[in-house]
Amino acid sequence: MAAEEDKKFSKQLLGKIVVSKTGKRFGEVGDIMFETKSGELINLILTNPTPYTLKLDLEKDKQGNFLIPFSAVIAIGDFMVIAEEEIV
Repeated sequence: MAAEEDKKFSKQLLGKIVVSKTGKRFGEVGDIMFETKSGELINLILTNPTPYTLKLDLEKDKQGNFLIPFSAVIAIGDFMVIAEEEIV
């Protein structure tokens, strides 16, 4: 069972800057998509994508927002750290 400090509320994640392990900025967490039946987190929806992100061929939602698979998230602290090799 996860310790209480391992739990995060979604509002704590919104607005966090998304960076790769190597420090490349991707944008900010604008929203989180999840599976309603299981509660599984599916994607982060990016806001304020950086010029670097705009060059990548990332999946987008119907509104044209960039999506980052939640499975690529490797750490959550001051930043949301992702494994870039899992998304490109």
